[in-house]
Amino acid sequence: MAKVKPIHPDFLFLLELKEKKLIALFKDIRNYILDIYPDSNELLYHTHALTTVFSISDKLSDAFCMLPIYTNHLNLGFNKGTLINDPYKLLVGTGSLIRHIPVESPADYRNKKVKGLVRAAVDFAIKDMDKPTKSTASTISKIIKK
Repeated sequence: MAKVKPIHPDFLFLLELKEKKLIALFKDIRNYILDIYPDSNELLYHTHALTTVFSISDKLSDAFCMLPIYTNHLNLGFNKGTLINDPYKLLVGTGSLIRHIPVESPADYRNKKVKGLVRAAVDFAIKDMDKPTKSTASTISKIIKK
């Protein structure tokens, strides 16, 4: 396991307003994703959900997965979930691209099937990227402070 990357202060402020169980799950799954792909950029948003998006560049269009935190739950979302190979049928949803895995405990994502799905999403994002990126392992906050 790599060194734990600190959570951006803009995001952490909002995260700490969530339930303790959601905070713990978020931190664990975030570390899990960063262990799988340490060069991931984190794009941070606060819209209808508090969301960390993991991308191979500094662009949302190059994202491979995301962690939206809602009021009472969080998901492991895949930005192009309908386009990646999901041999175990782990992904749910009805959108034209996005699919997700509902997360209630570490057992929902800490397994070989989900690790393979994350790797497949990273591989797809790399092949689908328009041009190479110069930004790796960065955190980019899109959170607007009020």
